[in-house]
Amino acid sequence: MSSASRPDAKTALRPGLVAARRERVAGRDRAEDDAAIAREVLAVAVELGLGPGDTVTAYEAWRSEPPTAATITALAARGIRVIVPVTLPDKDLDWCDAADDRRRPLGREAVAAAGLVLTPGLAVDTVGTRLGRGGGSYDRALARRGADARVLAVLHPGEVQTERLPADAHDEPVDGVLTADGTTWF
Repeated sequence: MSSASRPDAKTALRPGLVAARRERVAGRDRAEDDAAIAREVLAVAVELGLGPGDTVTAYEAWRSEPPTAATITALAARGIRVIVPVTLPDKDLDWCDAADDRRRPLGREAVAAAGLVLTPGLAVDTVGTRLGRGGGSYDRALARRGADARVLAVLHPGEVQTERLPADAHDEPVDGVLTADGTTWF
């Protein structure tokens, strides 16, 4: 596929993925998913050797996204610093400490301190190509992550695509997918 057709292919896929997500979310127990995702993230943090004083990025989920509130709370209870994104006017991401009610910016480079980066997405294929909402915010941020950071897209069960998703040179791959049903590393 030529790079000129890829944005069109991505744009064409999004409405179907959003519609499928709406149907999928309607049948899920949000509180149960929130708790299951938090347990799974904590297990991954232990697997990666992350503990008090380490940093994990998370995000504050939209209603249709897999919930992350319990994850943020559980990580903080373990002494792990959680930073969440703030979308800037140029669609890049700055970061702030989730525990900071004033949401003071930490800078675009704060993601480099994270040992685990949790990202939203609409879908991921089995080689780690992530399709987001189209702003490129996370691709820019992931390019600044630390060399040893692991990246997991947080999805609903059933959102991993068996067919390859379109990708451009700037698209940053993820290392796996985390859902309420478990984690799959690629």
